[in-house]
Amino acid sequence: MEKFFAAVRNMFQVPDLRRRIGFTLGLLAVYRFGAHVTAPGVNKDQLARVWSEVGNTLLGVLDLFSGGNFQTISVFALGVTPYITASIIIQLMTTVFSQLKKLQEEGEAGRQKLNQYTRYLTVALACFQTFIVARWLSANGVIPGTGSFFDRYILVVVVTLTTGTIFVMWLGEQITERGIGNGVSLLIFAGIVIGLPRGIAQVSTRVRGGNALEIVGVLALVALIVGLIAFIVFVEQGRRKVPISYAKRHVGRQQVGGQQTAMPIKINMAGVIPVIFASSMLAFPQTILQFVGFDPNNPMSWKSRVHTFFQQFHGGDPYYELFFLGLIVVFTFFYITIVFNVDEVADNLRKHGGFVPGIRPGRNTAEFLNTILTRLTTVGAIYLALVAFLPQLMLSGFNVGRLPFVGVRLDEFFNATPGLSWIPHGMGYQFYFGGTSLLILVGVAMDTVSQIEAQLVMRNYEGFLGSGSRLRGRRT
Repeated sequence: MEKFFAAVRNMFQVPDLRRRIGFTLGLLAVYRFGAHVTAPGVNKDQLARVWSEVGNTLLGVLDLFSGGNFQTISVFALGVTPYITASIIIQLMTTVFSQLKKLQEEGEAGRQKLNQYTRYLTVALACFQTFIVARWLSANGVIPGTGSFFDRYILVVVVTLTTGTIFVMWLGEQITERGIGNGVSLLIFAGIVIGLPRGIAQVSTRVRGGNALEIVGVLALVALIVGLIAFIVFVEQGRRKVPISYAKRHVGRQQVGGQQTAMPIKINMAGVIPVIFASSMLAFPQTILQFVGFDPNNPMSWKSRVHTFFQQFHGGDPYYELFFLGLIVVFTFFYITIVFNVDEVADNLRKHGGFVPGIRPGRNTAEFLNTILTRLTTVGAIYLALVAFLPQLMLSGFNVGRLPFVGVRLDEFFNATPGLSWIPHGMGYQFYFGGTSLLILVGVAMDTVSQIEAQLVMRNYEGFLGSGSRLRGRRT
């Protein structure tokens, strides 16, 4: 602990690092200030009533990444969501279009062009998404107007929210270039952390009642969160080091190569992306119905039937949870297959004279790497599923009564057993610290601390863990 506080003191003794940290905190304050500026024409009372009906749809996921801005329809309502979507689309397109692939391989110049394409796509996505949001607000009476594209209320909301999205994108890029840490990730981090006092106040209110079971439940919840954070840190730093040897070769009159190195492959290479994809996929049908509208007084219409079908599958339903966990596993394998091409890695090693000891270069190396990647991806998918499921189990429970054959008996057993009655129904907290939030918070914190530590070590200061250790961020 003494080394930690010494590292914190050293952070502010380095002028350049002190300026970077101050610049980052200043732009984060600007971002949070914008969260309190509501878009023009929004009826806050009507918005609160509408939000109470759609909080569990895809809009809830959007609100998570906007730091609560979407719930209030502030000028930063969409946050960095269009930018993240555009980045993922460009990343996936590089595996399909050869021209983008060549740009990716051109180094810094190609990276700048891809970043420019990402900005253009962000603006296009923001215009489209803000128009959909404005139509939805108009249809639900949150803003006045007819809902047509040329309606002045629609245009004002579209221009306001799109401009706010571009400004947030600029804030993130400025933090990345002139501050410390990844700017976009830190904006999401700040949006999640800002709600922590509300969560603590809610839990404290439950504890003040003096109920012994409530106190035990809160302690169990805190222990679970602390344990999950430690587990996430442990897994996120996990690497499988593949030994790589480079053959000696002559370049002009010099002999190069002959060194031994290792290629680290992360256990969780996909990050939080599979959890986001799975959550969005499950919430997508209800979100579409909220936008197109349906008549709840006509239960026989196909729209009402679809809404009723998906409404019964919510957090705590065993079929919902199992499908959710299955989607996480599927998306984990899909995403890693896209971002890590074993054939390309093996070919690059062969071109530069590298090989895995005992493995022939080329196809055999690709098969060897694919075997390692499959095993690591399996472990990573199980890890993501556990992190996403355990907090939800504590908060929403697991409705065992819906299980076939043994469901009713299990439900009676848990309800009749003191200390286990929370399993079918959850603990009843509206606490937002789910698995997705924890993954984002811990991952961003690790990445930021690793960058600060690298700055300290570069200037001959000890890092947070002392001279013998180094904390590795997600992107290393």
